[in-house]
Amino acid sequence: MKHKKTSSKPESAGSLRQSNLLTAISSLRGVLALLAVFALGVYFSPKTPGSNWPLFLTGPVQKGILFDYAEYGILATGMTIVILSGGIDLSVGSVLGASSVLFSLLVIGYGWPPLAALLVCIVAGLAAGSVSGILISRFKMQPFVATLAMMVAARGAAKLISGGIKVQPGAQGWYKIQGAAPEFYTWMTSPTSVLGLQPITLTFLAAILVMFLVVRYTRFGRQLYAIGGNEEAARLSGMRVSGSKIAAYALCAGLAALAGIADACTTGLGDPEAGFTYELDAIAAVVIGGTSLMGGRGGVIFTLIGALIIGYIGKILSINAVPEAGRLLAKGGIIVVAVLIQQRKQ
Repeated sequence: MKHKKTSSKPESAGSLRQSNLLTAISSLRGVLALLAVFALGVYFSPKTPGSNWPLFLTGPVQKGILFDYAEYGILATGMTIVILSGGIDLSVGSVLGASSVLFSLLVIGYGWPPLAALLVCIVAGLAAGSVSGILISRFKMQPFVATLAMMVAARGAAKLISGGIKVQPGAQGWYKIQGAAPEFYTWMTSPTSVLGLQPITLTFLAAILVMFLVVRYTRFGRQLYAIGGNEEAARLSGMRVSGSKIAAYALCAGLAALAGIADACTTGLGDPEAGFTYELDAIAAVVIGGTSLMGGRGGVIFTLIGALIIGYIGKILSINAVPEAGRLLAKGGIIVVAVLIQQRKQ
């Protein structure tokens, strides 16, 4: 019997080393996927005119990817908070549309200062998310149902506020701004002295950084992981589960409102149909990055990786003139593969 015990130790140590290696590789799978997609982008990229340098590696293309996917990235950042708690939010696209309309109406229609309009939109987003969170935590409504109801309500609010039209300069005779888009809109979409990045892109990166610090280093962040891992155990341990879930949905909708402001500045108007199906792109970025849909595993940095993967793939297909249908098929395939990898890990 003693001989058997001593001979099994090397085997156990080898199994432990193998398990640790697999765990390390699994935790880095998002980074490895990003590197692989980046390499594919360089390989399949056409050359810049007059040189052999890949177009994909040029500064304008890389900055353009960040700018083009900043809205989705802001949405995905908020979605990460909810998914970590074991929930889902289908209303973020509609909240984005309502915020885009409200911001444009206040600035273009009523001539409000952009900062005041921004604060009102953020507060409105936080309120919408709080309603969803209360329905889920206090009234025990399924997240899918509660946020689906908010999705419909927010889209209706967007159409009600806008009067069923796009809010843009000159759309109504009583609008304060009748000519070009407001200066704030132009400033938000123009390169700055900070690496030549637009304020919308910097807003996305700032949202990622702030939410990373909140999730990683605050009590609220630790509670999100605990609730997503085992809500009942978190409740029995004395955590304020209801309060944390309400805060998660409020933050998610607040960031969706911020993305709506970015959308208004990008398009130069408030469109009541803005953000349609954007919630699917946000969820895709979260899942592809490696955050588990079951909750309790993942993080905001994983979402940044997922957003970059989607952005890189979209740009690779775009610069190679792949039709929109092909891009959508590629995105769907990537989501399926990402979920299968998660299931295999579990």
